[in-house]
Amino acid sequence: MVIYKKPILTDVAQMQELVVPYVKDGIILPRSDDEVATNIRSYTIALEKDKIVGYVALHIHSVRLAEIRSLIVDKCMQGRGIGTELVQRALEEAKKLAVQKVLALTYNREFFEKLGFYEIPKEQIPEHKIWQDCIKCKHFPICNEVAMMKTVV
Repeated sequence: MVIYKKPILTDVAQMQELVVPYVKDGIILPRSDDEVATNIRSYTIALEKDKIVGYVALHIHSVRLAEIRSLIVDKCMQGRGIGTELVQRALEEAKKLAVQKVLALTYNREFFEKLGFYEIPKEQIPEHKIWQDCIKCKHFPICNEVAMMKTVV
């Protein structure tokens, strides 16, 4: 049985271990232990038998805009609805915080479309997002990610 909860700081090492292959493939941006720790309250983790098998972060950009970040599910656990549940929980949190729109940058458009996201032109992404995060990516400036948006209020 998979349990979903907010992580604590002692979970950072296991979270970092889980993300390594995705960072190597350029699917997820690398984040330092300190960066994950600083933002620990934005994460939700999925646990099975006390092992972290997935997580997601809801990053707040402004009073109206948040972003789904670092969505990851262990490869051996994919296809079980864990990613969907993590995103749903992040969207519920966004709604509770009165966020109006949630952004996702993804290589998996179909996954987010099933959750009610729609594609937007990358030009609509806030500039600070590009310079703060995208510049760290090994694919920058040639990026195949799709920008997706969902209204949550």
